[in-house]
Amino acid sequence: MDGLSLNELLNAYSLSGAYPMHMPGHKRNGSLLGAELPYRLDITEIPGFDNLQSPEGVLKSTAELAARLYGAERAYLSVNGSTGAILAAVRACAKPYDQVIVARNCHKSVYSAMEIGLLKPSFIAPDVDPDTGIARSVEPAQVREALKANPGAKLVVVTSPTYEGVLSDIRGIAEAAHESGIPLLVDSAHGAHLGFSPFFGESAVQAGADLTVVSLHKTLPALTQSALLLSRGGLTDEAALHNAVNAFQTSSPSYVLLASIDACLRLLETQGGRLFADYERRLKRFRDKMGRLRRLRLYGLKGDGPRPYYGLDPGKLAIATNAADITGPELAELLRGEYKIETEMAAPEYALAMTSLCDTDEGFELLSEALLKIDAGLKEGSARSMPERPALPQRAAFPYELAGEEGEPVELCRCAGRVSMEYVWAYPPGVPLIAPGEIVPDWLAKGAPGLETRSLHSTRGGFPLRLYCKKE
Repeated sequence: MDGLSLNELLNAYSLSGAYPMHMPGHKRNGSLLGAELPYRLDITEIPGFDNLQSPEGVLKSTAELAARLYGAERAYLSVNGSTGAILAAVRACAKPYDQVIVARNCHKSVYSAMEIGLLKPSFIAPDVDPDTGIARSVEPAQVREALKANPGAKLVVVTSPTYEGVLSDIRGIAEAAHESGIPLLVDSAHGAHLGFSPFFGESAVQAGADLTVVSLHKTLPALTQSALLLSRGGLTDEAALHNAVNAFQTSSPSYVLLASIDACLRLLETQGGRLFADYERRLKRFRDKMGRLRRLRLYGLKGDGPRPYYGLDPGKLAIATNAADITGPELAELLRGEYKIETEMAAPEYALAMTSLCDTDEGFELLSEALLKIDAGLKEGSARSMPERPALPQRAAFPYELAGEEGEPVELCRCAGRVSMEYVWAYPPGVPLIAPGEIVPDWLAKGAPGLETRSLHSTRGGFPLRLYCKKE
């Protein structure tokens, strides 16, 4: 069966008549369970199907294909999503009590990695667009400044592209990190499609990142939880990385997810050129139509001030509402209720639509016509901007230093000046407003003005009524 894809191997095995005296417990019993879920393909690591913890066969071939397609030296398959890959990457590069340089707008998995690893973060705060609240690019100069202030730092972590598609100068940031002899980890979960077409620009791997994490399922055709950890360069200990991947990877991997990774990569290898050409054509046509909007605005279409970001992923469609008599959530509700279009998320001043190479001409046409019809019925709104607030709360302690400290739930309006014992997240995209050990700022105690309260979540779940604070 050499040369067969993992999906072909699984299908052939399901038809072989072999009876499973092994996990999983459903025993591929389609007559009992029905055919809606792919039970017949869901196996365990039996002979002939390799071992994800130490791949030597078909899974090794899939990982090698991933590395080849992305230009990495080594690839690790993740069925624990980008979260598991990020936890592993941070763990492999930094020891307890090490300092790390981290962009403040990183995903909560980065914060979990730092807390688990007992790390000391120094945060870089990207500028924020005043009209939409979208975080802009991290600048290489910011990284150099942070490294100069923290000469013992062991790792730099940034997100590019962000949830809204904002790209940073990864090539410049990698140079800054490498000047200090330390690796750069890029959370590129939303950038699995980068690097396959000049229209979308180079990937973080191509730009010199030492470690890059991509979620195949976000912008490519793979099942949810399918991700890759890509490694290149000599600044990462591969043995430590391998051990960390296994520590944060399930020892009972889903072969359905692994087969979807394999199928996605094979599709890119055989049909990627055509698929990305079609995707580019659809996006260009859509963007041309969005030039007819009067009140709504496609973020980045006509420029948003003097060089507000290094670059934008054209596949992310942030529809700004700040100049119209409608909010982002209201726009999302209109699209959902009247046009049966479900957007990815809505913030106070924009709604975000995610696209991929699997979108159709009809799908883009449906969205463009809906936006133009909605826009035609809108009036000019009073120019709105997001409330100003300091980018970084003051730190009183690192999260690990709060271990053993007593806490108490406090009414939010009484929290200003108190030390938070929990995270408050804007989710999606999973970026914290405040982290454990930070002093609660006035603007958060007033209810996070300018943010959708329903999109905010806390570790303990009491927000926005209460926040768990250090006992005084």
